[in-house]
Amino acid sequence: MLEVAYILVAIALIVCLVYLTITIQKAGRMIDETEKTIKTLSSDVNVTLHQTNELLVKVNVLADDINVKVATIDPLFTAVADLSESVSDLNQHARVLGKKASSAGSKTIKTGAGLSALRFASKFFKK
Repeated sequence: MLEVAYILVAIALIVCLVYLTITIQKAGRMIDETEKTIKTLSSDVNVTLHQTNELLVKVNVLADDINVKVATIDPLFTAVADLSESVSDLNQHARVLGKKASSAGSKTIKTGAGLSALRFASKFFKK
């Protein structure tokens, strides 16, 4: 009977070894697949990094171009702001003249209009 027990233990040990061998083989295949996946991902990341660097260079060139163009347009906006200020001053003088015209004669209107025109012209051509 002891011999039967030894045979059963030996069979159980063989079954365990076979199962362990199969499990180790599957783990080895899984490690191989993981290694392939990591290589593929590394390659893809390198390509993506290269493309990102190229894109950043193009964005920097575009930003520099925009900065140059904005610098050339800046004086235009300054001139428009100055012109709108002059027009605002002219409107204010016209209102004052309108009030004076309602209270004074036509001689005052002509003199005030001439003075306002001179003020407007001097402001516009100074800047």
